[in-house]
Amino acid sequence: MSKETANAIPLSDLLEKTCKTIRSLVPEHLSSPRIGIVCGSGLSSLASSLREPQFVEYSKLEGFAESTVPGHKSTLAFGLIGPGEGKPVVAMLGRFHPYEGYALASVTYPIRVMKALGVQKILITNAAGSLNPKIPVGTIVTIRDHFALPNLAGALHPLLGPVTSPSHARFLPLSDAYSPSLRRLAFLAAHKLGLPDDATDEGVYAWVSGPTYETPAEGLFLRRSGADVVGMSTIPEVVVAREEGLEVLVLSLVTNMVVINETYRSIKDEVKAELAGNLVTQQETATVSHGEVLEMGKAKAEVMMQLVAEIISLIE
Repeated sequence: MSKETANAIPLSDLLEKTCKTIRSLVPEHLSSPRIGIVCGSGLSSLASSLREPQFVEYSKLEGFAESTVPGHKSTLAFGLIGPGEGKPVVAMLGRFHPYEGYALASVTYPIRVMKALGVQKILITNAAGSLNPKIPVGTIVTIRDHFALPNLAGALHPLLGPVTSPSHARFLPLSDAYSPSLRRLAFLAAHKLGLPDDATDEGVYAWVSGPTYETPAEGLFLRRSGADVVGMSTIPEVVVAREEGLEVLVLSLVTNMVVINETYRSIKDEVKAELAGNLVTQQETATVSHGEVLEMGKAKAEVMMQLVAEIISLIE
């Protein structure tokens, strides 16, 4: 959503136009979903769990941006999940991020569209780095709380500016951001699927703006601040979902360990040792790559898909 578009068209009118377009492209029994899904990096294959899938490209929807990040598509998927007649859902196969250059109004606009279509509960997935040595790569973490450095600093808060609706609170509480009942269903679903106990965990998500991965000092700071996992997305959607009155569940797939140096390797001491005639072995500094993130996302996509589908089937 460009600044010009946002200024030219009131949000309520833009939402009405977007929903009208969707309903002209999607069969009636699928165009009023009750559950929304946001797919993170490498997790767009969740759409393969849909029955009677219908796809709408973001380019056809006014107000939608285009995802530019590898592992993210630019498509809305509508379909049914669950036994029997199934539950109508809509899934974002690719999200937007501030680091792509998008304003937070654009990043969060699809969440408002979901609400306008009839969504009541939203399941948000992401790929995240682990800050906690007890939460290894491959773990699916049910988020119980978050802290958002961009929000606290004020520059990247999604609710800055005029209140978007008379029904929205000016000062939104977030102490209840993550639905206990949905989190409970996540662990019940994991049990029903027979996942081992160490396949899932729960923890605190730290949102950073990206697009750089954390330095070792930043990783240590986040860990000591109480975060278990860290990522570059999700919290803007959570905040707007709560403003819209949606129940929220967030599942973070740990795709990498954040590089944190427990002890500092002193270069000065190494040089002194070399000057004293001692042999010093040079060590390479560990790094993280987006390829690593996508690889783990692909490896765990089937499990994530099964878990999300089972959670939805358990929702009353």
